[in-house]
Parts: sequence; structure tokens; C-alpha cells
Amino acid sequence: MNPTPPSQSGSDRPYPAPDGRIEPVGAVGDWDRLRFEDAPQRGVDKHAHNRRRFGLRIGLPLLVLALIALIPLRQPLSDRLWPESRLQALHQQAAQALSEGKLTAPDGHGARELYEAALALDPDRGDARQGLARVGAMALVQARQAIDGGHFDFARERLELARELATPRDQVEALARRLREREAAHAGLDRLVAQAANARAQGRLDGAPDAALPLYLRVLELQPQRNDALEGRDDTLADLLQQARQALEHGELARGAQGIARVQAADPGHADLPDALSVLERHVEQRRRDADQALRRQRLDRAAEAYRDLLAIQPGDEAARRGLISVANAHAALSERYAADFRFADAQAELERARELAVDAPAVTLAHQHLDRARESRKRFDQEPPLARRQSLRRLLNEAAAAEQRGDLLTPPGDSAYDKLRAAQAIAPQDPAVRAAAARLLPAARRCFETELSANRLVRASECLDARRALEGASAPVREAATRLAQRWIAVGDERLGAGELHAARSALDSARRLDPGATGLSELAARVQAAAAAN
Repeated sequence: MNPTPPSQSGSDRPYPAPDGRIEPVGAVGDWDRLRFEDAPQRGVDKHAHNRRRFGLRIGLPLLVLALIALIPLRQPLSDRLWPESRLQALHQQAAQALSEGKLTAPDGHGARELYEAALALDPDRGDARQGLARVGAMALVQARQAIDGGHFDFARERLELARELATPRDQVEALARRLREREAAHAGLDRLVAQAANARAQGRLDGAPDAALPLYLRVLELQPQRNDALEGRDDTLADLLQQARQALEHGELARGAQGIARVQAADPGHADLPDALSVLERHVEQRRRDADQALRRQRLDRAAEAYRDLLAIQPGDEAARRGLISVANAHAALSERYAADFRFADAQAELERARELAVDAPAVTLAHQHLDRARESRKRFDQEPPLARRQSLRRLLNEAAAAEQRGDLLTPPGDSAYDKLRAAQAIAPQDPAVRAAAARLLPAARRCFETELSANRLVRASECLDARRALEGASAPVREAATRLAQRWIAVGDERLGAGELHAARSALDSARRLDPGATGLSELAARVQAAAAAN
């Protein structure tokens, strides 16, 4: 007789088997009646059962993927979970590298790098510091062996490593002295000193490895207190200073400054150096005055050379840099004047000179545009028939004369006598009638300048000065007028700066600088404007 199964109420009570044993619920002999796949247990929700089955199907693959993703991170993860094992590994690797004499390595596998890595993981433990101390001690051992073997470069490297690891200073310096002595003995210092003295006697002071100064410096690097080398070096530096002074006296500013700089680098405390520096400063200021004067006199090549010399000595010399820009502006003005006369080769040459000095200067850009327009104008002029040219020329000259009679010398733009004359000059610059009109208009431009300057109408005076410059070129009277106008702008700048009007003072300073970069009082005004700007 089969045992009675549990009731539908879901009781779990055990029940007796045929042989008298007590078996738990469900331990029946007829396993075919237990349908695990097809039917849920009694009393269990069918939807909950399905959800569990779905969770197993989705969760198991996700778990597998997560484990795969953790594979690349197994070492950092192990470091976090078992930091002691990582420290122990670092110490073992460092000790192994130290035993092999591999004290440092760029790939991070030297004893020094490994101990430092261990120290970074646990700064409170002292065994890593002790390991670094052993590395320093071994560096001294290797340095001593390298000195004995004549491997001086390697010995210097190991001494530097010992210094970086704070190895006792007295031990390091003792080996450093021993290294210098061995190098000196190896190099034959007596022979080097004799070679240096011979080179100085021949006048070969510097500039080559076998010249006097490099040889003396080599000896003193190995034996810093060697008297004959010290005396020879000082005498050689004195000779170099003498040559530098001679170069300055002959106007070779850059060469003189270079010689003084060489002495200063070799021995900043040389007894003759202060006097040489004072001489250099005087020559620098003289060269600056020469450059400014050459610019005022339109000796542009000389001015550019002087300003370049100043910049070679002091690359941050802003006054010299502004001077070069002024020279570039002067070349650009010449280019415009030649372009107006259809002298295109001369105009292009002046434009190239301006570009070499200050390619980004606004005046250079304007000169380039003016040259392009002049070429286009010439092209159109060449295409006109001769009769049309003569008619255009007569019309422009008549309009210039009418504007002059009205008193419209410079204004309005495009209809002034000056503008009409410039257009006529572009058509036929050498025509007698054009030249006569220019000669007649020039006195009017001069009177215009004097009138406006007397009335302190400085902007208008600048326009009159531009007309004069176009009509008579860069003559001495034009340069003198430009200096007078620059002085007025400097006075305006002083006044505006005293009133606290920094922007107006800076504008006046720029106007004065364009007219005459070397005007008296310009540098003082520039310094005051700069100081005021810094204070703001």
C-alpha cells in the first residue's frame, strides 16, 4: 500500500515508509509523478517561478561578462586587495636589482626606482628608505671601482646618484676629490697648462678647444686651486677685455659686447670687468644717439645697422625696436613716393627694405597697397590714347589751380589742390606744367604748416607736413619741421599725463614718436606713460 501524500494544505510533516522508515515529504517512489519542468510546486505563484527562471537566464551571462571584464584589471585589483603582497614583490625585485648592481634604470626596473615605488605605496615604513640608503652606498662602491678602472664618466654618474640619494656628504666629496685627482693625472695637466700658455703667447685666446681660455678652464675644472692655471686664466681674461675695448673704440659694438660677456661668464668677479662694463654702457648710449640722428637725417641704412647692433646686445631693447620700425616706416614712405611717380623698381626696392625691418608695420602694408594701386593706375594710363592723357592732365592742373585759389590746399579729401596735383604727378611726373604747379603749391604747404603749428592745431599741422614731405621730399627743412612738431606733441603728452588722461598722453607720445623717434624728452615721456599704465 502506497503512503498517503501530504494534504493540499501544504503540510511538511514526515510520514512513514512501507518499511517503517520516516521519509520527508516528496520522497516517493513514483518519480514520474514529480513534474519539475511542467508544473510549479503547490502553493507557489506560477509568475514568480517564471521570473526566477528568467533571472537565471539573464543574470548568468552578465556574471560571466563581468568576470571577463575584470581580467585586465586583475593586477591593480590585487594590489588593492592584497597591498602587502605588492609591497613584498617590490622589495624582492629591488633587492634582486641591487644584488645585480642595477642601481637605476630608465625603464623603472632599477633598484632605486623600485624602492621609491615601494615608498610611495607605504611612506610610513622604513625598509624602503633603508633600501635607498643601500643603493646610495652601492653607488659609492661602483664609483670607486670606476675611478680605479679609469671610467671617469661612469664614476661621475654614480657620484651624482649618491648625492641625489642623500648619501653622507663627506663620503661623496672624498670620492669626488679622488676622481678629480685621477682625471688630472690622466689628462696630464702640466701639459695642458703649457699648451694654454703657448696659445696665449700666439694670441689664440678663445674660440677653439685648443685656445688659451678653454684649456685653462679645463685644468681648473679638475684642479680648482691650481695657481698657474688661475693666473693664466686671469691674464687671458684681461687680454680679452682689452680686445673688447679696442673693438668698441673702432665702432664694433657687437664684437666688443660679446667679448665682455665671455669674460663675465668665465669669471664674474674679474677685477677689470666693472670698468669694461662701464665702457660698454657708454658706447651703447652713443650708438643709440647715432641711430636716432641717422634716422632724423634719413640715413636709413646707417640707422638700421645701429638699431640692430643695440638689439644684438640687448634683445629686449624696446627703444631700439621702435627705432627699427621708424626706419621701416621711412622706407615705406619712400616706396609710396616712388610709386606715385611710377618708379616701380625703386618703389619695390624700398618696400622690400621696409619688410626686412618690420614686415607687420601698418605703414609697410599701406605702402604695398599704394604700390599695387599705382601699378593699376599706370596700366590704365598706358591704355589711354595720347589725346585723352593730355586732356586729363590739363583738367587736373586746372582743378588744382582752382582749389588753390579757393584756399583748399589740403581739404576736402579728393578735391584739394594737393590731391589734384598728386593725380597729375601720377600721369606725368616730369611734365613742366606739373613741376611748376608743385613749386607753386609748396610755399602754400609751408605757410599752412606754420599757421597751424602757431595755433597749436597739431593734427592739421601734421597734414600740412605730409603735403610738404610729398612735395619736397625728405629735405632738411622737412626734418626740422617734424622735430618741432614732435616737441609740441611731447608737451601735450606731459600736460595730458599731469591731468590724469593716460589715453590722450599715450596718443600724443605715439604722434611724437612717428615724427621724430630721437626727439628730446621723448624717452622721459615714454617712461612716465609706462609707469602710469603700470600703476593703473
